[in-house]
Amino acid sequence: MAAQSTTTPSTWTIEAARRYCERLARSHYENFTVGSWLVPRDKLRHIYAVYAFCRTVDDLGDEATVGSRGSEAPPEVDTISLLAARLEGSTGGFGGDDRAYRLALLDLWQAELEACYSGTPTHPVMVALRESIGAFDLPREPFLKLIEANRMDQWNQRYPTYGDLLHYCEHSANPVGRLFLYLFGYRDEGRQEMADATCTALQLTNFWQDVARDYRKGRIYLPLEDMERFGYSEEELARGVVTPEFRKLLAFEVERAMDLFRRGAPLAPTLEGAARLDVALFTRGGVTVLEAIRKQRYDVLTVRPSLSRARKAGLFLSTWLTWKLGLGFRLP
Repeated sequence: MAAQSTTTPSTWTIEAARRYCERLARSHYENFTVGSWLVPRDKLRHIYAVYAFCRTVDDLGDEATVGSRGSEAPPEVDTISLLAARLEGSTGGFGGDDRAYRLALLDLWQAELEACYSGTPTHPVMVALRESIGAFDLPREPFLKLIEANRMDQWNQRYPTYGDLLHYCEHSANPVGRLFLYLFGYRDEGRQEMADATCTALQLTNFWQDVARDYRKGRIYLPLEDMERFGYSEEELARGVVTPEFRKLLAFEVERAMDLFRRGAPLAPTLEGAARLDVALFTRGGVTVLEAIRKQRYDVLTVRPSLSRARKAGLFLSTWLTWKLGLGFRLP
């Protein structure tokens, strides 16, 4: 089912589009580091626009269902309904096929993205994003990769090899770090590669934290070759069995993520201002989650490892002090 053209003039003013992106970002504010509070207001609106793009593409790939909003966002920032209303025909034409529905919405989202570069976007997120693209000369590729990652999600529920999983992270995680650096004026390949390592590490950390939750959604991010290598089966995972083999498997995967954090750690000291604090916070937060997994002896099936508000506050205070004093930090 084809998407409608995006040549119709938008009814959204740039001011209204900016407010829309801010509301969307704040409705998911747990995804923002406290360091974002220190970003100048004129820069923060561009961060909101990029975040709104990322949030929407994830919602389209994960939550959109035929005949319902499918998003947890408040109605005033329900991006899915705004797009669904513009599909040709009715959602009934998808015959209850959520996969086809999501792919159609992602196609429409990509058409809106292209309009940011050579046309007139109509969705409020894209109206705001077009301004950011022009202000910072943001390339298409990171945005296209994020859309493609959510297309992959419609077909891939298992990853045979670690290389396959890294390929997915290259699309689902790394573009976010690259866009963040672009917004702060860092375009050199050296910093971009360190950001890739950090973003992949964060993505893997989230996977290892959510093994049980992801399995309930039908997905396994543990590479199948590693499950076979350590002697842990999908049948055992389905039963939530934590065996010695599972603990060894998770220990192996946690160390992989930790190694990527180490490779990305030199990035933060090369940055200035709020960018430096944000990257340090992301890194320390991810490392702390990995440490929590270790403390649970790698049992992420019984209890999901997470950080308390007090622990997050402590991380912010210690990282902020390090930032103010111009000091670095070492990873374990």
